[in-house]
Amino acid sequence: MKLFKAGAAAAVAVVLSLTATACGGGSGSAGDGGTAGGGKDKIVIGIKFDQPGLGLKTPDGKFTGFDVDVATYVAKELGYQPDQIEFKQAVSAERENMISNGDVKLVVATYTINDKRKAKVDFAGPYFLAHQDLLVRADDTSITKAEDLNKKKLCSVAGSTSAQNVKTKLAPEADLRENPGYSECLTGLENGSVDALTTDGSILAGYAAQEKNKGKFKLVGLKLSDEPYGIGLKKGDKELQTKVNAALKKMVEDGSWQKAVDANLGPAGYKADPAPQITEGS
Repeated sequence: MKLFKAGAAAAVAVVLSLTATACGGGSGSAGDGGTAGGGKDKIVIGIKFDQPGLGLKTPDGKFTGFDVDVATYVAKELGYQPDQIEFKQAVSAERENMISNGDVKLVVATYTINDKRKAKVDFAGPYFLAHQDLLVRADDTSITKAEDLNKKKLCSVAGSTSAQNVKTKLAPEADLRENPGYSECLTGLENGSVDALTTDGSILAGYAAQEKNKGKFKLVGLKLSDEPYGIGLKKGDKELQTKVNAALKKMVEDGSWQKAVDANLGPAGYKADPAPQITEGS
């Protein structure tokens, strides 16, 4: 009888242990842009991996660019050191899903704030104001305005606002090609399979300034739209939104924002607008 009671007690202990494990799991779970184990072990931030000057993963596994600097500064203000940041690739079409699913805590990836996206996620910022432009081959004189794209092959990235802006408002007869990343568009532009690449001028300037691309391409120099970049986060997380906004304000006030702009976009000859006023969450 005593043996039976001991066995029953052990079984109950196992069940309680399993129940506690299922319900608990620490404050920093992998499904919430963190690392299982609790505390502030790690923060997962979505960035672009293929945008020189903004978000680029180099062959040696390092990350560079203005968005990377912004993400690192914000993470520091949230209590994370650089070695506690895990950068995850955030392609344009997957950014909302990554936030909603808890794959990342924040997305800092040339992420334009608009009403369609705000129906799914919240934003902090904006922290940068870009303008849509066109990149063409250096010897191409046939495209000087948006309307010239009609009947031309235009490339952009799936999920970006730039492609649809051209297609619906500026050049409805453009032959639009959408690729997963800008690198594929750039290859098409170089080999002549497309006539122009459209996205924000800040992104295009980064590509044009790369050593391997110097002399091959040029920006048309248009301001086809305003693109306020925000930091994406889970909808309804007002506490995090407030903290990120405070970090962005501090980054501008202490000069770190301008320093990051000059270091990352200055070499491309890109003239950035002044830091925009923060409007999200206010």
